Amino acid sequence: MRKVVIGLEVHCELKTVTKNFSASKNEYTSIPNIHVTPVDLGLPGILPVVNMEAVKKALKTAMALNCTNPDEVLFDRKNYYYPDLPKGYQITQVTKPMGKNGYLKIVMPDYEKDILIHQLHLEEDTASLDHYPAYSLIDYNRSGIPLIEIVTEPCISNALEAVKFLETLRDVFIYCEVSEADSKKGQMRCDVNISLTDSDKLGTKVEMKNINSFSSVKAAIEYEIKRQNEVLDKGEKVIQETRRFDEETMKTYSMREKVDAVDYKYFIEPNMPPVKLTKEFLDDIRKEIPRLQYERYHQYTNEYELSEYDSNVLVKDKDIADYFEELISYDIKPKEACSWVTTVILGSLNKLNTDLEGLFITSKMLSEVIKLTLDNKISVGNAKKVLYRAMDEKVDPIEIIEKEHLRQIDDESVLVKLVNEALDEHEDIVLQFKEGKEYVTNYFVGQVMKKTKGQASPVKTLEIIKEEIKKR
Repeated sequence: MRKVVIGLEVHCELKTVTKNFSASKNEYTSIPNIHVTPVDLGLPGILPVVNMEAVKKALKTAMALNCTNPDEVLFDRKNYYYPDLPKGYQITQVTKPMGKNGYLKIVMPDYEKDILIHQLHLEEDTASLDHYPAYSLIDYNRSGIPLIEIVTEPCISNALEAVKFLETLRDVFIYCEVSEADSKKGQMRCDVNISLTDSDKLGTKVEMKNINSFSSVKAAIEYEIKRQNEVLDKGEKVIQETRRFDEETMKTYSMREKVDAVDYKYFIEPNMPPVKLTKEFLDDIRKEIPRLQYERYHQYTNEYELSEYDSNVLVKDKDIADYFEELISYDIKPKEACSWVTTVILGSLNKLNTDLEGLFITSKMLSEVIKLTLDNKISVGNAKKVLYRAMDEKVDPIEIIEKEHLRQIDDESVLVKLVNEALDEHEDIVLQFKEGKEYVTNYFVGQVMKKTKGQASPVKTLEIIKEEIKKR
């Protein structure tokens, strides 16, 4: 059985107002070439200016990935020619990247694993090319957008680990609010390096470029493992090359062979002097990192004793996790809070196709309604109806409960009268109770609920039914 060795190079565009080295808008649009300046086009005499917001977000991500940070901001030139690189070089980092020697912990079904990060560096994105049968067009909107590249060590063992790493990494981007990481907009892309070996030495590396979706990463790795195994089984050698993945055929195809590493003739970018990073500056950035997914997941499963499934649902979205924790802060028990968030709140978000900001029901409002159900002041069914109505009408749910007199009836004198009315109306059912069919008490609970339009306290009603029916 050959060992599979995988390394990933992940590119993610950062969410900033302007581009990395120019004043052009960093904004997604399908209209080509509207966010462009002379700097983006590489015109003669241009001078780049570093975007400190991009620097902060790159450093923040590196910290979240447990990397060591540099003592200064320093950029390098990577020299190569390609149509989507107007300057003939890319401003990137080699000498002092934003992060080195980090790791990201992934949680697989049966084990946990640290995926080692070789480095994280900040650079500028290239323009995008649209290819047609007879020509290609260049869109410079993407040129110069701040881009972080995260390079893992060759420590990933299979396609599922690779996908889990990418999903977890995307959640780090979103939790830290450094990027939307939307692969449909090209904001997150991945290169896959894969080799097979039956010894301690690495096999011949094959690179697959610019894979956008996680499902495509999984399919590309699985196909490439199968292909390389077949080559080696025949006694042939795997060629060191760059391949592309075709989403229609679900196969990889050779683009070009790679004999030696490309000499990019790196040198320190002369137009931007280094900027020292103080301890205070780095500490301020570190304070902005929220509690991340892994930490919350373990708290939810271990301390709150939630199921692995529910914990994963809650931590998948930082806003949902924050909402859940706010709900707990209002003295709602974690399991109770989880039940309401995963049903009423998430269900409403999906139905209304909105986010928490557009939902209207705050965690404080929800906590007040939950407490009424726990105190048997309102039924769960009525509580849910009130919440849905409150979302629709944008009215505080407590106002609806008070206005519509929806609090549960638990006045014993009122309930005794209603119970006896129900018993009188259904004497045949009372006889069934006398014959030993005690479950018929639930029938009478239903009758009283009808009479009160669901407002009778079911617990109190059942107690009274058992007492009154035995008197007959």
